[in-house]
Amino acid sequence: MSMIGLIALLVAFAATAVAVVCLLVGFLLGRKRATDASDTLTWAGHVAVFLATAALTVCCGVLVYCFFAGDYSIEYVLNQHSNASGDLAWLYKLSGLWAGREGSLLFWAWLISVFSSVVAARDLKNPRKLDSMALFVLMAVLAAFVGVMLFSESNMPFTVTPDKYYGKDGELTTAASLLGMNTLLEHWAMAIHPPTLFVGYAGLTVPFAYAIAALVVNDPSKEWVVRAERYALFSWLFLGIGIGLGAVWAYVVLGWGGYWGWDAVENASLLSWIVGVALIHSFTVYRQRGAFKRWSIMCACITFAFVIVGTFISRSGLVQSVHAFEGDPVSLVLFGALIVCSVLAGAIGLAIRWKSFGATSADDMESMASKEAAYYFNNVIMVVFAVLLAYLTVSSALPSVLPFGGEQVSAGTYNAIARPLGIVYLAILAVCPLLAWGKTDPREFLRTARVPAICALVLFVVLMVYWATYLVPSYDAVIAVGDTNAEGLASEGPAAYYNGLAAVGFLVASLLLFNSLFVLVRAVRSYGKAHDVGALAALGGLLSRNASRLGGFLSHFAMAVILVGLIGSSMYVTEVNDYVPYDEATDTAGEAMTVQDFTLTYASNSVEMADNKDDIVYTVVFDVYKGDAYLGQVSPAVQVVSSTQQQKLVASVLSLPTEDLFVVYRGVNDDGAFSMDVRVNPLVSEVWIGFGLLMVGVAVATFGGRGAKRAGKVAAKKQTSDTEA
Repeated sequence: MSMIGLIALLVAFAATAVAVVCLLVGFLLGRKRATDASDTLTWAGHVAVFLATAALTVCCGVLVYCFFAGDYSIEYVLNQHSNASGDLAWLYKLSGLWAGREGSLLFWAWLISVFSSVVAARDLKNPRKLDSMALFVLMAVLAAFVGVMLFSESNMPFTVTPDKYYGKDGELTTAASLLGMNTLLEHWAMAIHPPTLFVGYAGLTVPFAYAIAALVVNDPSKEWVVRAERYALFSWLFLGIGIGLGAVWAYVVLGWGGYWGWDAVENASLLSWIVGVALIHSFTVYRQRGAFKRWSIMCACITFAFVIVGTFISRSGLVQSVHAFEGDPVSLVLFGALIVCSVLAGAIGLAIRWKSFGATSADDMESMASKEAAYYFNNVIMVVFAVLLAYLTVSSALPSVLPFGGEQVSAGTYNAIARPLGIVYLAILAVCPLLAWGKTDPREFLRTARVPAICALVLFVVLMVYWATYLVPSYDAVIAVGDTNAEGLASEGPAAYYNGLAAVGFLVASLLLFNSLFVLVRAVRSYGKAHDVGALAALGGLLSRNASRLGGFLSHFAMAVILVGLIGSSMYVTEVNDYVPYDEATDTAGEAMTVQDFTLTYASNSVEMADNKDDIVYTVVFDVYKGDAYLGQVSPAVQVVSSTQQQKLVASVLSLPTEDLFVVYRGVNDDGAFSMDVRVNPLVSEVWIGFGLLMVGVAVATFGGRGAKRAGKVAAKKQTSDTEA
């Protein structure tokens, strides 16, 4: 099987090289008016793209077959296979494809080839220089990925399993049988998390390719944006899904009770997502107003660069992380070069095409109270935050003479930067829909903003009552204890600033929520009046003909919900780490565990062998009371792999409308007492709900709007028919 995979990889590299040469030469000949030769070479380049995709599909298929067949003749399969049992065992076997460094690189390359094939297939129907040049850029990037696998031993996914792993009888040795996937990765969210991220990473190559293509062919029109925008939305959607799934996995499996820890690899996935926000907004202005041309070009290049920065962080070995792959010098060189080349390509290209992609009258900000100004400042905030985040993430690998150089930046430092920047960003986002292009009429603004402002004020009062009666007392209680948790809170600023920032955040969330909702209602009402239809029909019409606008409103609404959840679940958490005395003879616990107004009373414990006969699950069960009211049971567990002694903490979460009770069991101490970590996470449900709504909004913007496209095609056909007649 190793030979089949190697041959397929060789074919993929050859096809990629042929595609690069044919597309480039075809483009150059086209500029010299050698039309026939240009068309032939361009067509051959497209065929080579399809061949590369087919070959990489075979490569992935070989690994998948080996994982499911238990064929360990390939070393990568031996190192990443799963021995899990149960209904999801097939998913964990499949996830071996992207679980390791070599396989994930292959999977990423395959995805780039798939996106390239989509571009090629669409271009074959109506060949254009812009599309062919974008395809050339895509294949050049793909050539780098395939080349590093083929010519770097540490990144080769088809290395034959060495003889040292086999005994004299031809069977795997005891040591080799212990190899395999980390049990922490055997969770449904973690199995899906990486491929969704890789879909986003691969997809963001397309806007970058079209940006460079627009510079090369000197086409400042909105055509490249029209072609790239849906890819950008699609990629941003999958990046968001991937980040969300990673947060779910961290919340349930890692056992620390949080969903975001500012880990280096977590930050890496966030970088391109953040800049992607600026890219999407720049595309909106470019498409609607013909402005932000230079912004859009550089955003596309910087977004792709941050994709590679994220990969560089996780693969270079320069930054320590529990998620990072083992350091690889080849990856260091390859991805470092791609980062530099992507930024330089955009910068040099813009310098050459400065006049072509120059500012238009739409770029002039007549007033700071305008949509243009709002979009501009939000883009600046996102790019600045991404740069700061990238710098702080790699600061530990920088010289000590630089700020934070040689230091591991704490979560509190990240929070101190992210929280105020995020609130300012969302404040601008809240006001933006009410602003006009060019200059906003103050009277019209006040008239439009009056009703949502009143509703926002009511919600703000409700949130402040909850804040004053529940959140602030929990903050004061943590500070009063004076332990490490208290020290962590105190390090994030004085109480007045900390609580004041939360209050301002609740105000911004209230305004954003109702401004988004009321603008959406007005859009539906306006469409209904214009087309003389009801509310539901009007909503469907917007979905069909103006999906990007509808999706934008939903996304902004979702961000308001997320902000409420983030304030509660990241700023006002109560955590208690304690031991519950246990008497094995009587199967009783000496005392209950109390956290805030929750009481946990021991009920039972169990030890069970999993179906695979290797995993042992230790579970404790507690009855949960809030005051005198019985809420149910929690059953946290420790899962131990007997053969490797790997441990996985399985948290138990009791979700209530306004908070989660998060319970982790860490085993027993020398006295036989249960080691327990219990957290109260306020408003964490709003994070999950808001993130789900955000993904729905982006999905609407990505996949909606087919009706308008069909209507445009029908109108074009009718015009053609009328002309011919």
